[in-house]
Amino acid sequence: MTPKLFPAICCAIICFLQSYGLEAQEKKPYNILFFAIDDLRPELGVYGNNIIHTPNLDAIGKNGTVFENHYVQIPTCGASRSSILTGMLPSTREHLSNSAIANMMADAPEGEKPESFVHHLKRNGYYTVGIGKISHSVDGLVYGYEASPEGAKSEMPYSWDEMLFNPGKWGTGWNAFFGYADGSNRQGKKKQVKPYEAADVTDEGYPDGLSTQLAIEKLKELAGKEEPFFMGLGLFKPHLPFTSPKKYWDLYKREDILLSTAPNLPENVSMSSLQASGEFNQYALGEEKAGLDHQLSDEYARKLKHAYYAAVSYSDALVGKVMDELEALGLADNTIVVVWGDHGWHLGDHRVWGKHTIFETAVRSPLIIKVPGYKPQRISSEMPVSSIDLYPTLMELTNIPTNFSLDGQSLVPLLQNGSDQNREALAFSYFRNGISMRTEKYRIMKYFREEKPTIELYDHINDPMETKNIANEQPEIVEQLLVQLEKGDTGLYNKNNN
Repeated sequence: MTPKLFPAICCAIICFLQSYGLEAQEKKPYNILFFAIDDLRPELGVYGNNIIHTPNLDAIGKNGTVFENHYVQIPTCGASRSSILTGMLPSTREHLSNSAIANMMADAPEGEKPESFVHHLKRNGYYTVGIGKISHSVDGLVYGYEASPEGAKSEMPYSWDEMLFNPGKWGTGWNAFFGYADGSNRQGKKKQVKPYEAADVTDEGYPDGLSTQLAIEKLKELAGKEEPFFMGLGLFKPHLPFTSPKKYWDLYKREDILLSTAPNLPENVSMSSLQASGEFNQYALGEEKAGLDHQLSDEYARKLKHAYYAAVSYSDALVGKVMDELEALGLADNTIVVVWGDHGWHLGDHRVWGKHTIFETAVRSPLIIKVPGYKPQRISSEMPVSSIDLYPTLMELTNIPTNFSLDGQSLVPLLQNGSDQNREALAFSYFRNGISMRTEKYRIMKYFREEKPTIELYDHINDPMETKNIANEQPEIVEQLLVQLEKGDTGLYNKNNN
């Protein structure tokens, strides 16, 4: 070998080894980091809210894909989480219950079909960790609000390698969920509490801060594992009570907070389509009670919205801590990040303070997906998507086959190209004896009840807050949309379907 050839051959070998190494790196399965945030409306900077302070969630959105019109299938915590975890539409009334996951999974033997997408990831080589409220139970165990978790069974027995929660000074998961900074909780105080609090404490002075600490420590362990991981962090806030450290309240001036643009009852609807803010009114020391027969005062409405925004900012800061650790550990370049709100929340919209309707405000929530190497983009309101779409999406991104049926459709074409010619722009939601369908331009609701009207139609081009039911004015559009709505009729409301 001539001296001149030797450097060239060495260079070629080095390039080959580098190329091989990069190829091997590319083939390493993605890790998945999943943030489930309770009662989170699309009230984020990246969704166009210029008042709220959410820099960390905004950063994920600016570097990922923001789905502007994402819809949950059921506007209540446990049932919504059941649908996203299983990738299935509700087909029985049991699927609408907060106990849906416990009733379907806790006592069931491990079947051929996985109980959740987490279970399916685990079967295919992922190390799975849940922290906080991923399913309905806040610590993964099935027990009552005022019961002891000792000896309680797992809500999702086959999904987790580890299910973690630190109840801190509150003692149990449910106490922590309804907890106040002094270690008390709503149930222990027999509901003689306010629906908000701003204590002068650190982030760890409330339960979500403790969950975030667990997540950061667990990330350090997971970084050393050879197998890919799925880690879910379920944050309580901004769920009631709207509690957060005072520093997040101090981010806002009360006078800057805008009231709902739709504070009145919608026109031409039955009261059965709405709800009387029962969960909110359980907080007995609130200054005012909510109800469909009146609006809260502007002063109190602003105060409550201030509290909600502070709770959102608190969750945002905690997400930022986890994302910083992900980056520091060198995991960010190979980790899919998902941000999901389990449903929306009426902040005085239509005189409602709470969820539990199938109006836009209750069923629309944030969905942000950041995939390493994918370009940032926004999926516009022209393409509504559903929570059930996450299951097939994660399986396609991780190259894990599914030889069983799912109701959801993969979002990967949208993530890659911003469009999907094969996707029908429909999203279905269910509650209050009704099916709600969102298209690009309309929301139509069909209720299986005696109270009239049973059909509601809202024009989202001219009436985005759904203030007037125009079904009687647009019979041809109703007829067309009802044909499409049948695609979402799973038999849920059949008389013999319990």
